[in-house]
Amino acid sequence: MTKSESMSNFAINTKRIINERGLKQCAVARMAGYTTQRLNNMLNGRKVITEQDIVILSGLLEVTPNDLLKEPQTA
Repeated sequence: MTKSESMSNFAINTKRIINERGLKQCAVARMAGYTTQRLNNMLNGRKVITEQDIVILSGLLEVTPNDLLKEPQTA
């Protein structure tokens, strides 16, 4: 898996989990200590996602880091 594929997986999985939990991206950003723009940039490939970002968001969303990085399930 390339770095760009894992970032794409991160964005897809993070957006899906946020939606499944009925959360708003702005609320998740605030709880993570990010601006809404920063989280949006992360989820749209305009900001490099660090290991620390993965740890923060996985803890906040109560999933494992692997849940955010794994290959998304197709419907």
